[in-house]
Amino acid sequence: MQFKHHVLPRELYTAAQVRELDRRIIESQGIPGYELMQHAAQAAFDFLRQRWPQAQNLVFVCGAGNNAGDAYVMAKLALEAGLQSQVLYLCEPEHLKGEAKLAAMDATKAGVNIQGFTIAQLSQSDLIVDGLLGTGLHRAVTGIWAETIRAINASALEVLALDIPSGLSADTGNILGEAIRANATISFIALKQGLFTADAYDCCGEIIYADLGAQAQLFQSQTPSAYLLSNWPALPPRKNNSHKNDFGHVLVIGGNHGMAGAAHLAGLAALRSGAGLVSIATRQQHANQLGIQSPELMVSAVENKQALQTLLHRATVIVMGPGMGEDEWAVSVFNQSLQANKPIVIDASGLNLLAQHPQKRDHWVLTPHPGEAARLLHCSPAQVQQQRFQHLQQLQQTYGGVCLLKGAGTCIADAIQTQVVANANPAMATAGMGDVLSGVIGALMAQIGDWSLLDIVSTAALVHAKAAEQASQGRQRGLIASDVIQQLPSVLGA
Repeated sequence: MQFKHHVLPRELYTAAQVRELDRRIIESQGIPGYELMQHAAQAAFDFLRQRWPQAQNLVFVCGAGNNAGDAYVMAKLALEAGLQSQVLYLCEPEHLKGEAKLAAMDATKAGVNIQGFTIAQLSQSDLIVDGLLGTGLHRAVTGIWAETIRAINASALEVLALDIPSGLSADTGNILGEAIRANATISFIALKQGLFTADAYDCCGEIIYADLGAQAQLFQSQTPSAYLLSNWPALPPRKNNSHKNDFGHVLVIGGNHGMAGAAHLAGLAALRSGAGLVSIATRQQHANQLGIQSPELMVSAVENKQALQTLLHRATVIVMGPGMGEDEWAVSVFNQSLQANKPIVIDASGLNLLAQHPQKRDHWVLTPHPGEAARLLHCSPAQVQQQRFQHLQQLQQTYGGVCLLKGAGTCIADAIQTQVVANANPAMATAGMGDVLSGVIGALMAQIGDWSLLDIVSTAALVHAKAAEQASQGRQRGLIASDVIQQLPSVLGA
């Protein structure tokens, strides 16, 4: 049987949900636990041989649970295939329980070389299989377990992680003390949500999925905790007989003293993403400069309520916050913009003002980075990062609409569903990227009337990530926000 899948499913689950699915496979499909373990080991071994066909000397590092059992079965398969197979354990085989103990006994009977872990043994291998810790880890890895992980990472050998890299939280994607940095991870039965956010992008490498023969109806018992996004639906085609007014009018509000660039980037991104008209409401000192720099943008000085009211009346969608600041002018335009009751994207300074004057709405989009999310939730950025899914849901429940939490594995939620963008690009860690994203979201909101707000925001996030990927061309440094804007037409036109 073939259980391996290179196309990842969209559905993500918590560790507890996957344990329940595991139990249901055993009970409902009548597959004994040890047989299921053998299926996992076979799928992993098949992938290993495909990914590392030259590897002859394999070391399987084993812990105390079923993760170790998978590795013991793999070690037996490797020996039977004529490879050099060695198990290095942290928990003596006689102390194992259940299926893991059966696996260790079978490996011993088959003649697998099994001994306690030593660093010296690693140097004799071509490849390490990580069977130390599974998805049930909830506390920091310490002691000999942490030392072993550090030794594996320091070995410079390639690593295949079984189910999840040891030390990585299956629910949050955070490193719990120490974590394996694998070159590939094979996830069994269902994909865990923690594989696609935060530290996971530094630990998992290539992710492969093996369903182990789980029948589709079993998954109906568990509502996915989140959904993985890697592509977006085709944008509605445009009629040849089109007019700029057919594609919405985006109003960007921001650019306080000395911060014109943020509003400018958001406006250009909206234009490059297909908005029919884009206006910028900014301070007097910036208006002429921006209008000359980008004549396609309609730039207005807004120093009184009447000037802003005219612009608000014309707008289809408002993007508020880029470079807006938090002074008296900012508070005034913030309050007046919310009173317009138009679809709105709030970013940057707008989020900080919202944190000071909290309210809840259905049809708006909030796009915080962890620092802004922390201010909105009155906690610390570190707390947000430690529980990204939990804090995203708290943001949505508190403020409504669609909330997008930036970072590696950007997370997006409305009141019904959470989605994760399968992307992490360190080149995007530079000023102005969020302003570009806000402009893209605003432009798609202005153009697409029959999609859900969640689908619009998710598409914008994916388009933004793809444009950055094209612009960076694999480089980790030197990307600037303007580079991303230049790529938007080709990405959206594909």
